[in-house]
Amino acid sequence: MSTLVKNNNKKADIDDFDHAHDEKPRGIMRWLLTTNHKDIGTLYLGFSLLMFFVGGAMAMVIRAELFQPGMQIVDPNFFNQMTTVHGLIMVFGAVMPAFVGLANWMVPLMIGAPDMALPRLNNWSFWILPAAFSVLIASLFMPGGGPNFGWTFYAPLSTTYAPDSTALFVFAVHIMGISSILGAINIIVTIMNLRAPGMSYMKMPMFVWTWFITAFLLIVAIPVLAAAVTMILTDKYFATSFFSAAGGGDPVLFQHIFWFFGHPEVYIMILPSFGIISTIIPAFSRKKLFGYSSMVYATASIALLSFVVWAHHMFTTGMPLAAELFFMYSTILIAVPTGVKVFNWVATMWRGAISFEVPMLFAIAFIILFTIGGFSGLMLGITPLDFQYHDTYFVVAHFHYVLVTGAIFSIMAGAYFWLPKWTGYMYDERLAKLHFWLSLISVNILFFPMHFLGLAGMPRRIPDYALQFADFNQLVSLGGFAFGISQLLFVVVVVKCVRGGAKAQEKPWDGAEGFEWELPSPVPYHTFSTPPKVK
Repeated sequence: MSTLVKNNNKKADIDDFDHAHDEKPRGIMRWLLTTNHKDIGTLYLGFSLLMFFVGGAMAMVIRAELFQPGMQIVDPNFFNQMTTVHGLIMVFGAVMPAFVGLANWMVPLMIGAPDMALPRLNNWSFWILPAAFSVLIASLFMPGGGPNFGWTFYAPLSTTYAPDSTALFVFAVHIMGISSILGAINIIVTIMNLRAPGMSYMKMPMFVWTWFITAFLLIVAIPVLAAAVTMILTDKYFATSFFSAAGGGDPVLFQHIFWFFGHPEVYIMILPSFGIISTIIPAFSRKKLFGYSSMVYATASIALLSFVVWAHHMFTTGMPLAAELFFMYSTILIAVPTGVKVFNWVATMWRGAISFEVPMLFAIAFIILFTIGGFSGLMLGITPLDFQYHDTYFVVAHFHYVLVTGAIFSIMAGAYFWLPKWTGYMYDERLAKLHFWLSLISVNILFFPMHFLGLAGMPRRIPDYALQFADFNQLVSLGGFAFGISQLLFVVVVVKCVRGGAKAQEKPWDGAEGFEWELPSPVPYHTFSTPPKVK
């Protein structure tokens, strides 16, 4: 009896401690001034979801215009503005902030840290993002319209022929870059200095590892982007000639600089996905991750190789044969560590006690569809074949398989996986599965036919096209509308879950492991004031 009383008293002490640590400020000032990693993670995720729908609305304009041949709804200049701003918003406003939001929420919980190492910097790195995208979207309402030169903003389209709003575009990109660098510094410092006692680097969860490596990529790559847009600014407004052949510059130089940033950027948007999938697959297979060390080394290898493959985007610019061979072979070499990851995920599932909850469904879809994107990437990496595929819809199909069925599917998998832990409630499983199946079917109707449009010769970024492409474009547009509408279900599921439902247990998924699953659901506002010990 005395033991029972002692245990009850201990439980009461823990409950009192959690209650005290769950006190949080109220009202709008909480969100404006917060330095709590969970609040800032929530802000990033909410902002990302908003930008996902803003960028998605622009994609709907694109697909509505391409539903049939001829100019239907918008003029060519506005069409180009939509393709440009859609790409910029989806890359810098939807995918990247979502991963930063997940990192803010989960990295301190996974390593047993009380918060991020630099909490005020954390607040600042978020709140400059809405300012950046307000500036970018405002450029659409300027005389001459917004940026209309594609999300890769090649010179001379972004210098000699660009609208006056280019200065706003450059300013917005600089602010986005500052936000990314601040966030990356914070993540590196947190992981290096605030890990729980006994957590060596090779004991860190895979999501922490992938973000640790991604943060270094950001710090190296983003200043290169800043240099490129600064040279655009001076070429357009201060009469320099970095990219103007008439003044002794070289437009191809811009492509070298941009893609030296651009290819690591692709991996900045996919490495955290690998961490999420490497967390979810073992949890629902009830097994340890197969080949943990090889996954870490494969992630590091991909990050290093991402800096030596940039010119595979430039095979058609007339580079020397030796350079074409080097960039072809280095591109194909990246398939090796990527293949290791896919093998390890499949090996983890092999003979596991698999259950097919929604996070696992998204994770399996990720593996299959991301692999399709990887195979089409290999095709694009072969120089003589790329001459045929370059700047066609085959390229559009490839990178959307990587970034939509790759990055965005993994973000949704992570959201469904951790939502019960964040909110304390289980989400509506029936609605969530409906969201998954509608997304899976519609996303393939949307992007798979684009491969054949590209192989048949349809160029990308055109508002009109020849009659022979009409049938497949209608199919693609219908898939796009269906995919866009089905994402509203995701909002419904999240809102319902936040407002209430069945109470989530401390560990809602049987196979989940890690410090975060030892905390109550929902997670208290302040956690790990005493660092946990690694078992």
